Amino acid sequence: MLKILLYPFALLYGVVVWFRNFLFDTKILHTSRYNTPVISVGNLTAGGTGKTPHAEYLIELLHKEFRIAYLSRGYKRKTKGFILAETQSTYLEIGDEAMQIKQKFPDITVAVCEKRGKGINELTNNNNINFDVIILDDAFQHRSVEPHINILLVDYTRPIFNDCLLPAGRLREPVRNRFRANIIIYTKCPSELKPIEQRIIKNRLNIRPYQDLFFTHIRYGEITPAEKGLSLFDDNMRNYAVLLITGIANPIPLIGYLEKQVGTIFHEKYPDHYSYQKADIDKFQEKYDAIETNRKLIITTEKDLVRLKSVQGAHDGFFRNVYYIPIEIKFLERSREIFNYRVLNYVRENKSNNRFHQGKNRV
Repeated sequence: MLKILLYPFALLYGVVVWFRNFLFDTKILHTSRYNTPVISVGNLTAGGTGKTPHAEYLIELLHKEFRIAYLSRGYKRKTKGFILAETQSTYLEIGDEAMQIKQKFPDITVAVCEKRGKGINELTNNNNINFDVIILDDAFQHRSVEPHINILLVDYTRPIFNDCLLPAGRLREPVRNRFRANIIIYTKCPSELKPIEQRIIKNRLNIRPYQDLFFTHIRYGEITPAEKGLSLFDDNMRNYAVLLITGIANPIPLIGYLEKQVGTIFHEKYPDHYSYQKADIDKFQEKYDAIETNRKLIITTEKDLVRLKSVQGAHDGFFRNVYYIPIEIKFLERSREIFNYRVLNYVRENKSNNRFHQGKNRV
């Protein structure tokens, strides 16, 4: 019923999106193209497609050979404008995703800016920064910058063809706009996705000659202590009760994974990018203490841990019971080599050797 009531607003939203894209397509609105290779990672839907782990995969792939600048808008941060991340930056200053990237890859340049073009110009004009490639996070809709490689992520568990535009659905723009992408990646797939289903998806997407389609699935890492020096477990995980804390767009895959690993799950669910407060930490501690077993622990996501650890005045000893589960993406079958070759070869052939001219060659 609510979806029907919201449908007129979705139509109005669709008109606004169409008109904006029309202005870019007809060159009425200006698009900048830079000499330095720019790789955009984005989606058509609102949240939950796996942008951060895919961006991390790109960083892992590129950083041994190239100097990387990672640029995000810094979603949910409390600051404005361009900010260059430091290792001591907080998520309130740069956002949880940028903070997670900086913590995991301290040797790369990480920055946030609402306007991607302005952010690239700030990076380019800073003589203390050197980079060979720029990774733009969540930039599929930011058409003021024309990326050299435009990667579109689609959540396998939430088919875009069965969805509709905001606010009635989760689509940021119509599905037909997928044709702007050079690479489409279906994320969160089953690890054994049958070839016939892959062909069905490819036919449904109507993949164009200039596009490549890949499939990835999530692989969960080992349950890791939030504080260094903590030991793991003295018994089988099936004997443990877990207080699960999530503030992510789609916790369903994580819950499904944990149900196979642990005994009982008590789930505390919050909106994506939720800003935890001291009162939340106190509540979690109370719920943890109330679990009637000695074999218990608190589990959260890597992104949630960034925000939880930023809470001032948290309960003493709270993090001695907290663990997180890192995630990484895996390409299905042998497509990983093809993807890696496409990206690495393009950056190798198009890396700018002259920083002074970065950003001068624009369309």
